[in-house]
Formats: sequence, C-alpha cells, structure tokens
Amino acid sequence: MAKKEVEKEKLRLRIKAYDHKLIDNSCKQIIDTAKRNDAEVIGPIPLPTEIRKYTVNRSTFVHKDSREQFELRVHKRLVDILNPSQKIIESLSALNLPAGVDIEIKMV
Repeated sequence: MAKKEVEKEKLRLRIKAYDHKLIDNSCKQIIDTAKRNDAEVIGPIPLPTEIRKYTVNRSTFVHKDSREQFELRVHKRLVDILNPSQKIIESLSALNLPAGVDIEIKMV
C-alpha cells in the first residue's frame, strides 16, 4: 500500500569561496545558465560559514600577553538542479568562474 515515488536525478553543486560577494555572483551565474537551458533549480541554499581562527604571538620570544588573532571564513552554498540534461552539464563545465571559487559537482 506504499506509494511509489519516482526518484528524480539531481545534480548537486557545492560552491565554496572566501568572499561572500564572489560566491553570490557565481551562484547567480550558475542559476542563470541552468534556467537558460530549461532546468528546474533549487537554491542557492546558504550553508553554515566555516570560521577558522588563528592566534599568533606578536613577538617571537617575550610578551606572551601580546597576541594577534586572524580568522579565515569559508562561505558555502548548495544548488540542486533537477533532471539535468547533457546540455546543462556541458554548459556548466564551460562556465568561466572567477578565481577563488571552488565547485564540487555530484550526481545524487
């Protein structure tokens, strides 16, 4: 009596960058490309920002109380493309994205 749901193929894109403006522009570019090829797009879904903090002594030997703190923020987005065609995959791989934007493509 269980209903059978038809599983849709999904192309899952995980996008990472240090600059939030850069990642938003890249997501917009990816979504525009997918919609131009008549694809159904879910996202961009913002994932939690990964923050790495580093504390470094200002001086090499003395003055332990004097320290500097640095942080590295990795912004992440998730975009799903439902039922992708070969044309969509080719156009996404041909996209010219700026340096510093990392994309991980996976079929789910």
